[in-house]
Amino acid sequence: MTVEMIPFKAEAHMTWAGLMAALEAGHRLPRAEIADLFLYRGADTLLDRGAWIDGLGALVKVGTIVPANAARGKPTVNGIVNVFDDATGELTALLDFHLVTKWKTAGDSLLSATRLARKDSRRILLVGAGVVARSMVEAYGSAFPDAEFTVWSRTRKSAEVMGLPVADDLEAAVRRADIICTATMATDPVIRGDWLQPGQHLDLIGAYTPAMREVDDTAMARARVFVDARATTVHHIGEIMAPIASGAITEADVIADFYDDPALFARRSADEITIAKNGGGAHLDLMTATYISKAWAARG
Repeated sequence: MTVEMIPFKAEAHMTWAGLMAALEAGHRLPRAEIADLFLYRGADTLLDRGAWIDGLGALVKVGTIVPANAARGKPTVNGIVNVFDDATGELTALLDFHLVTKWKTAGDSLLSATRLARKDSRRILLVGAGVVARSMVEAYGSAFPDAEFTVWSRTRKSAEVMGLPVADDLEAAVRRADIICTATMATDPVIRGDWLQPGQHLDLIGAYTPAMREVDDTAMARARVFVDARATTVHHIGEIMAPIASGAITEADVIADFYDDPALFARRSADEITIAKNGGGAHLDLMTATYISKAWAARG
């Protein structure tokens, strides 16, 4: 059996609307079985994420994170995505790690924004200027065609590289925005709840460990809070764990995830503040990889 390696150039045959449809369909299937394995060697990490969705298939996503590679002129993250047939367990596809991660991460947040952000949202603030922030320009632009982007970063030089208007005053930029997207490596909040304005939507991407968070307790308490999956966020990521531990919110204040009725995962009024925590998860990788495989196979 010959298994094709699906390259990054497959994205020429993909659309954000197509991915949204695939994610919606994937969440109508039975809840995924998921598991993660982390191995460490000093600053280096081996990440192994697995998911199985009955009716869709199985996936193992393996990657290494080696920070010292930056000084060597090599990528700090390397990996591969393996997809297996749901019925037979046979390997059906190998996909570029970065391709799947890019579209999964941005698609996750885009799905939340299309449900929670005001339809007339135009001013989008990107907090952080890395690879994820650059992907979000493309993703948000597909759903909010009149979007005007501003970027803030701890170092102005990294923000300027994006070629977008740069904010020097983070508080002022937050107060002005309709959508605030955080994609940082912060362990302490960079966004203060006292800065938030009625009608804003916050898309929190960066935090992925119990020690990380990007907004403070006040922000969490003022907002209606949503997550992509309770199983990968509520007891695993500091963004949710810390305000629960402090009493700012309770677990019951997490209103819905993508597996719930879409009517629950929705904005109720123009004035409310909404927060969506993007926790990722191998089940989303599987839904995304399956969409990429189908788009590549249909390229003609």
